[in-house]
Amino acid sequence: MRESIIAFLTAASPLELSLILVSKVVEVSLGTVRTILINKGYRREGTILSFFEIILWTFVASRVIMGIADAPIKGIVYSIGFSLGIYSGSRIENFIGMGKVLIQTIIPKENSEGMVALIRSHGYPVTTMEARGRDSEKEVLMIFANRKGKEEIIREICSLDGSAMIITNDVSTLHGGTISSAPRKLFK
Repeated sequence: MRESIIAFLTAASPLELSLILVSKVVEVSLGTVRTILINKGYRREGTILSFFEIILWTFVASRVIMGIADAPIKGIVYSIGFSLGIYSGSRIENFIGMGKVLIQTIIPKENSEGMVALIRSHGYPVTTMEARGRDSEKEVLMIFANRKGKEEIIREICSLDGSAMIITNDVSTLHGGTISSAPRKLFK
């Protein structure tokens, strides 16, 4: 039993297994980022990534398929690479943060003037609407921003009003109105 486990694990060289793993992680990361970019409307960038993705897939898949009968461990390493690639691709896309986001903030009416002034002073357009909450008058702030800087905006809103309700939505289509050309960093 022990010999068959050792034979299974050593049927392929560690270098080949490492190459399969790393190549698969890179290939699936590219595919994950490509899919997300295309869904957000970045078709050109997604198309370019697909070229490199399919080149890697062709070479890695053929290497695994041709040798899987002799070294089934290749299939396991290939599968692990796929899983790690999905995770790393989503992390990469989150780091890149392409696109726009709509941040809706619901705050007490008495806190709105200062917050609106601060956000606008950093170059972000803010649309306000009066609202009625369960116990008091509220103000709804709608802020369009780059997705990359949204966490900083949210942190600043929370530091000014810890009770603020904050909702974020990715924006796929935006037409008309005032759209910020402010840099990605809002608060320094």
